[in-house]
Amino acid sequence: MVLPLRGTLLCIGRPKEWVRKKHLFPAGSRKEVFMNTGRQKIDWAAQYMPVLASIKKQFEKDKPFKGMTIGMALHVEAKTANLVQTLAAGGAKVYITGCNPLSTQDDVAEALNDVKNVHCYAKRGCTVDEYYAAIEQVLDAAPSITIDDGMDLIHYLHTKRRELLKKVIGGCEETTTGIHRLRAMAADKKLEFPVVAVNDTPMKRFFDNVHGTGESVLSSIMITTNALIAGKYFVVAGYGFCGRGLAKKAHGLGAKIIVTEVDPRRALEAHMDGYQVMTMEQAAEIGDIFVTTTGNTSVIGKDHFGKLKPGAILANAGHFNVEIDIAWLEKHADSTIERDGIITYVLKGKPVHVLAEGRLVNLATPKGMGHPIEVMDLSFALQALCTRYIAEHGSSLKGGVYEVPHEIDEQVARLKLASLGVSIDDLTAAQKKYQCSWDIGT
Repeated sequence: MVLPLRGTLLCIGRPKEWVRKKHLFPAGSRKEVFMNTGRQKIDWAAQYMPVLASIKKQFEKDKPFKGMTIGMALHVEAKTANLVQTLAAGGAKVYITGCNPLSTQDDVAEALNDVKNVHCYAKRGCTVDEYYAAIEQVLDAAPSITIDDGMDLIHYLHTKRRELLKKVIGGCEETTTGIHRLRAMAADKKLEFPVVAVNDTPMKRFFDNVHGTGESVLSSIMITTNALIAGKYFVVAGYGFCGRGLAKKAHGLGAKIIVTEVDPRRALEAHMDGYQVMTMEQAAEIGDIFVTTTGNTSVIGKDHFGKLKPGAILANAGHFNVEIDIAWLEKHADSTIERDGIITYVLKGKPVHVLAEGRLVNLATPKGMGHPIEVMDLSFALQALCTRYIAEHGSSLKGGVYEVPHEIDEQVARLKLASLGVSIDDLTAAQKKYQCSWDIGT
């Protein structure tokens, strides 16, 4: 996989030499202040994650990961840190790095290195070599279970560190892009251990994808650009769960929504939801703000850039930075202007603004915070319980992609409802019998 990267080379030396061994700073007050800032972020998030907190208490009692090593490649920020602490509380040794060069919060990473049985190698702004050196560091621990966001850890295991495969019980994958890659890998019969597709379940799609992506993308765009959303033509590329959530939230702020799609069913759904549907070539001439949510490559490319309005804002909400053709812009721009979180490409005198280098906009902008805490409480509760499922059942499963067990999905929903003080009905015995019957009369 090619991982193009802009940025400054932050470290010099052989690839592995950049990785923090324990702390980013030497002993002294600066390090302590940095660690304290990270700890404050982690503790702030914890108070809004009651579902994960209840699972952590159970894990502390049961120790489902005793004697196991968990290797992780996720966005290293405060909500993720609470998942890491939950797994460590369950008896695991946890080794973690980032899954995007610009999504790590360095103070949180530093604070994690002060947690017992946790080793963090993530750093914001790393180069390609540094990124994969950190993946290597995680795999050097010979994990029993993997947890991925984008499948980089699993891909590296199967292509570069195959000697470790026999030690892996199974894994979990967090996001749509990673699951697409895993299913392709499984179809080619190359996936050698079981992986739970955590994203492909109602509790993840309905809340993380719809509300998490929708709100966090908009907040990052607004805080980075200070642009008004109301009244603007807001183009959403892709009408999956993430695209639907983003369109809904932007419409709620007064934007005029345009959807581009390749799937006729989703395009029809967007039309029935009241949005304009057209090709990207048509939308390029109209849109003020563009966000890609497809997980595919060159969604906005050379055929579109020349049609854009002066000052058009482009952002990507997909996992990898391939949806906007940054390479073409860099090659053909008359000049570029860089400011915090924004690169302006001047094309024949016309400015086009790209946020976060075309990377995951809700995390890769300087002030990007990722999904709201309450949303990630649900997503990481699923991760924690699916990790326990793999610990208990992975050795009996064949290599492949597995759905989240229905019982786990429902358990997370019930825990969340309980934390909100919300009660729901139960089926009566007669209703259960009726649902399971085929001869119900006329």
